[in-house]
Order: sequence, then structure tokens, then C-alpha cells
Amino acid sequence: ALPPAAGVLGVALVLLNPFVLSAVGLEVLLIPAVLLVLTVLALEGRPLWFGVVGGLAVLTRIDLAVFVVVIALSAAAIRKRLALAAGVTVLTAAPWFLVSWIAFGSFVPDTLAIKQTQAGLFAPWSYSTGPMMYYLGWPVTVLVSFLPALVGVVALAAWAAARFAVRWPLFPALGPVAALAGGGVLYYLAYSFIGVGPFHWYYVAPVTATSAFAVAAFGTWYAQARERAELRTGPPLLALGLTGLLVLSGAAVDAAQGVPWPSPVVFGNWASAEDYARVGTELGARLNGASVASPGEIGTLAYFCECTILDEFSDRGEAVKLVEKRIATASPLMSLALRVNYHWLDTSVAPRKPDFRMQYASGPATGPDDWQVRSAAKGVGHFVFTREP
Repeated sequence: ALPPAAGVLGVALVLLNPFVLSAVGLEVLLIPAVLLVLTVLALEGRPLWFGVVGGLAVLTRIDLAVFVVVIALSAAAIRKRLALAAGVTVLTAAPWFLVSWIAFGSFVPDTLAIKQTQAGLFAPWSYSTGPMMYYLGWPVTVLVSFLPALVGVVALAAWAAARFAVRWPLFPALGPVAALAGGGVLYYLAYSFIGVGPFHWYYVAPVTATSAFAVAAFGTWYAQARERAELRTGPPLLALGLTGLLVLSGAAVDAAQGVPWPSPVVFGNWASAEDYARVGTELGARLNGASVASPGEIGTLAYFCECTILDEFSDRGEAVKLVEKRIATASPLMSLALRVNYHWLDTSVAPRKPDFRMQYASGPATGPDDWQVRSAAKGVGHFVFTREP
């Protein structure tokens, strides 16, 4: 029943969202794609393929299980063959998780425990209050990125009230599409509960899910009003017009960065990608096989260095320390879950001692061995390179 304009606007609203585009290079960009396919399969009532894509969704990020469950329960055709859908989901995802549990010592990536111990990095902000933190730094970007999601949440509440409380027959049974938005709300609540920091890529799933529902709801409203020849009333056309305005606003924020982008719109790194590539290449030559303690940001640096950079993400011993700390400070129920998850973890691995250390400091370089860098977020800074005693 959706008019073509709703589909075009919906895709554009997601693809041009500055928060989504700021996560380029991360696995979270698979989230909108896999959730869209999952929703379509639920609408079409195909439990076998729903199970396959559900397994792929969980492999993309294990936290997408929230969406898989909610969307499955929302579709009558999936509910009738729930055992088949659930079984195929498990068969698709289980081989990897069993290997991960036994060989690597954990069902879930160690980054979950690591990120939970890093929540204080953003104090006093948390995941639930993160949007306000970003608003203080990027007010226009946050409004453009989160307003469609907020509209989607309001539309979901109105739809649920009309369908289940008032039982208004003019409101369509959007089912899996509404469940997609509901999954986004539950996802946001779950992340707020587990206590991770407000890393901007963690908002991609709830923002895209609820934004998609906003477009679908208003698009369906438009189609129904058109069938009843009620377009003279204006609101449906106004809703699609406002959606188009949000799309243009997102495009304007993106274009304001220039082409090509010097950095993502939402950006907090100490150095640009080009600076990290330069520093990493020179660092590899300087180390000549030795190891160095990470300054705190490791990705591009390690890629171009092709050397041993040690931190909690790359040194198994450091990760074990943080896992044990997380288990010791967790609630009894969470502690039990973590102990089961890390049953096969080799806790005897000790942290490695680095030969050198890198540290970031603001301002121009002061020594001959320092690397001066610049980022759109931090301005001019430098990395200090010293030998460990």
C-alpha cells in the first residue's frame, strides 16, 4: 500500500543520516540492511528464510536478537511455524558461537566486557543520556539524525494506542514494520540497562529502525487517505513533505563537510585517518619488531604499522584482566551469566609488557621523536614516543 515516494524517502532518510554515515567502516552499517530483509520476510510469511536471515542478523551483532524475537512474534505466519524459524536461526548461528565459546573462551566478543568497564570514560553521560551529550557538541547534526527516530517513536505509540486501545479500524495492521520500531525501542532500553558508554555507532540500530517506521506509517496513512479521496485534508501530504524536508536537511549536513569528507560528521578521534596512516607507517619502521603500548586509539594505526600494538583489544592478557574485573563487580545474576559465558576462557594468560609507549598530548609537537597530528575534533596534537623502563 505504500506509495513509491515513501520508499524513496525512507531509503534516503537512512542513507543520508549523519549518524549512520559517521559509522562508515563498522559492521553496524549492515544493521539497516539485515533488519529490512528480516522485516520483509516476516511480512511475506516465509519462516524458513526468516530463520536464515535471523541467524545472519545475530552473527552481524548478537544484540540484534532483540529484533529477531520481536519481529518473529509480530507476524502470524512466522508465529504459526515458530519452531521452524527458531530452529533455522539457531542452526545458522550456532556453529560460530560454539567455536567462539570453546576456542576463544566466550560466546560474545570480549568487547562487551571491555566497553562496560569503559562506561566511565563519558561521565557523567551514559548511553541513555548520550543523545544530549552529542547535542551539546553537534546540535544541528543531532536534530537532523534523531528527529526522524523521535517521530517514529511517537508514531509507534499512536499506532499502538489506535490499534489496541481504541481499536480504530482505519489504522492498518502494520505488524512486522511496527515490530521493527518496537525492537529499536527495546534495543535502546537494553543498551541503557547493560551500562555501556554512548559510542555513536551504538545508536545506528534504534535510529534506523524507528525512522523507518515513521516513513512507513505516514506512507500508509497517505495511501489510505488517497484511497478515500481525503487528500484535501492535507495532513498526509504534509507528513510526507516534512519527511522530504528531513531528508534534505540530512543531505545539507553531509554536504557541509565538503567532498571528500575530511572526517565523519560525528567524530572524536585524536588524529585524521591520513595522519594515523603516516604515523603508523613510520612507527612500524621505528619499532623494527618491538612492541608498543597503544595510546588509546589503535585501528588505523595498527593497520599501517603492521606491528605489535598492545592494549585491551589486542592483548589477550589485558582483556582477561578486564573480564575478571567485570565479573567481580557485576550483580549476582549478571555475574552468573558472565561466568557461564567465560567458562572456557584461559585466565592464565598474562598481559604482555611493551618495549615502548605512545601517549597523546594536545598542542604542537615538542620533541624530535614526536609525531604532530591534527583532527577535526581535537585540533592540533602530538604523540610522544618513549622507551619503557
